[in-house]
Amino acid sequence: MSKTKSWMMGAILGGLLGSALVLLYTPAKGSELKGKLQEAVQRIRDEVRQAGEEKRAELEAQLDALRSGE
Repeated sequence: MSKTKSWMMGAILGGLLGSALVLLYTPAKGSELKGKLQEAVQRIRDEVRQAGEEKRAELEAQLDALRSGE
C-alpha cells in the first residue's frame, strides 16, 4: 500500500507543480492556457484511474488465489 500511496502523492504533487510552471512560463492567452490545463488535469485523472483499476485487478486476483488455496 505504501508504493501506491507514494505514487499517488507523486502524481498529485507533480501535477500541481507542472500546472504552476505552466502558469508562470507560458506566454499563451488565458483561454489557451485554460484549455491546456484542463487537458493536463484530465490526463492525470485518467492515469490515476487506470493505475487504480490495475491495482484493483491485481488485488482481486491475489484474493481469489488466497480463497482457492493456491
